[in-house]
Amino acid sequence: MSRRPVDRPLLERFTGLLGEAPGTSRSFRIEPLIIALDDELRLAEPISGEGRAARTNRGLLLRIEISAALDERCSRCLDPVVSRLDLRIEEEVLPSLDVATGQPLDAAAEPGVLRLDDHHRLDLEPLIREAISLAEPIAPLCRQGCPGLCTLCGARLVDAGRHEHVEDTIDPRLAVLRGFSVDAADENG
Repeated sequence: MSRRPVDRPLLERFTGLLGEAPGTSRSFRIEPLIIALDDELRLAEPISGEGRAARTNRGLLLRIEISAALDERCSRCLDPVVSRLDLRIEEEVLPSLDVATGQPLDAAAEPGVLRLDDHHRLDLEPLIREAISLAEPIAPLCRQGCPGLCTLCGARLVDAGRHEHVEDTIDPRLAVLRGFSVDAADENG
């Protein structure tokens, strides 16, 4: 699979829909594509999905469902693992221009709201990138109950069968510390 990010912004045009009555909606497809992700995330396969934009009295309500797969490493044994994500994005988007007059709208009144550009387009790539970053598994596993790696030698415990280590020899002057234990009641006292 090519790892080349999409060359153009993933723009969806909503010009006609903004002129419709509230409640009118339009569906659109997100064709298989590869985008650059944040941090050290890598896609295992292209993202695909579909969306619906519904006209509201203020702007648009976007509902997007995408499927993505991340190429990751198991957090216990470091084997390659593919994390599949089925995501739902729901966002309100407001126009930056008044549809009737073409005059700019005051974006400072609601600074945290997504805005369409001056051509009534929205770049969906940042929305998709953020949704994938937020849904990334914190500790992906190759399988449930993965035993991981031995903390002493680094051997894969799933392959090792019966895995034992000879007790480490320590300096005889420190051997007395093996029997040392702390009584929590005395420590808090």
